[in-house]
Amino acid sequence: MNIKAITFLKNFSYTLSSNLIAITISTIVILVVPKFIGVEKYGYWQLYLFYSAYVGFLHFGWNDGVYLRYGGKEYKELNKDLFFSQFWMLVIFQALMSILILVVATNLGIEANKLFIVKMTALCMIFVNIRLMLIYILQITNRIKEYAYITLMEKVLYCFIIILLLFVGVSDYKLLILADIVGKLVSLIYSVYCCRDIVFKRVSQFYFSIKETSENINVGLKLMFANIASMLIIGIVRFGIERTWDVTTFGKVSLALSVSNLMMLFINAIGIILFPILRRTDENKLSAIYITMRTLLMVFLLGLLGVYYPLKNILTFWLPQYTESFYYMAILFPICIYEGRMALLINTYLKTLRKEKLILTVNIVSMLLSCILTILFTIVFKNLHITIVTIVIILAFRCVLAEVYLSRILDFSYYKDLLYEKVLVLTFILIGLYVNSLIGITLYLSAYGLYLFINRKNIIGAYIVLKQYIRG
Repeated sequence: MNIKAITFLKNFSYTLSSNLIAITISTIVILVVPKFIGVEKYGYWQLYLFYSAYVGFLHFGWNDGVYLRYGGKEYKELNKDLFFSQFWMLVIFQALMSILILVVATNLGIEANKLFIVKMTALCMIFVNIRLMLIYILQITNRIKEYAYITLMEKVLYCFIIILLLFVGVSDYKLLILADIVGKLVSLIYSVYCCRDIVFKRVSQFYFSIKETSENINVGLKLMFANIASMLIIGIVRFGIERTWDVTTFGKVSLALSVSNLMMLFINAIGIILFPILRRTDENKLSAIYITMRTLLMVFLLGLLGVYYPLKNILTFWLPQYTESFYYMAILFPICIYEGRMALLINTYLKTLRKEKLILTVNIVSMLLSCILTILFTIVFKNLHITIVTIVIILAFRCVLAEVYLSRILDFSYYKDLLYEKVLVLTFILIGLYVNSLIGITLYLSAYGLYLFINRKNIIGAYIVLKQYIRG
């Protein structure tokens, strides 16, 4: 096994272990919290998670520019004085942004519960965006072990505090939000320790590096807007549900989305390792690597859909008041197919090829489609079920559109595979909605087995190529 493969496997083991623990913790939080805090309080808690998911965009691409411009470099190659100044400029900027949000929110006359959520979101923004620069520095320089510890530290502490609160009988959603804040603060402190030679220098070494900042923002702004558009694809639909129906319905749909997105933690972990490796790879090899990874990834993700049937029974027994959520989950579960392929392969490759403008274009088109369909089905027709179906349709559209462009850049064909995958996903949804679990899993696994048989040559070929890469 060659050195690159060994390094990859070591980094993968760090991210895999930390993300498996993160998945376990997220599962515990997702399943335990709604059991004890009630549907309305759960809705407010989900609202905070919804708002806080967008705070990463209030650095206006600054961190994304660092990620794209310096991806693939060694940590020792970085200009520490320059990054020291960049870090503290970001700290000052985020503090000012947070104060602005607090002043505006306080003077808008927002309802008390939502005002509290906005204030906590502003505080969350400072911790998240400052930590993000340090996390990106660790990722792009392949210091995956430290990154994994930071991720793990936040999740473990967050889960511990929540379980402790519920154990002593405290079910106030405000304290659950504070638990999230504490987890982010402690992990920020550790990330500062990991990059202490960047964060802590003499004041005399600080300078306002306006040119560096503008270059980072200029490069990162496209990726930031692409990420905003990406989150708004589902966010607009969720916002439409929250406005048209009530916070209880919003909480039930959010639970279905949360369970469906659990595997994304695992997928994102691989993408984090892959980016700096691909930046150092010969462009002539990128197409062959893509085809191999795509084939094996789809075998894994399509097989993963079979987990839905036993999972639905377990969740229905554990959370009977959320039975409606698990009906929605039959529709939403396939989003792991499209989000997984986008996060692990398509976006990682487009970033490697510095096609962030293309990522932005695809995400904006998909966001506009989301906006049109949300208005149509939440305001005009007011149909919740069709509104939820549109989430899968939009994500599938975005994935196919982006891969069409990428296939032209890398010069490969995949349309036959795409047809098989679409048929299998549609089969899964129809079985999940209209057939009971025992018969359902039998029917889906039969369809999945047929898919494997039809694609057996491609799968075996991809496995052989993967073994060759590992051997060097």
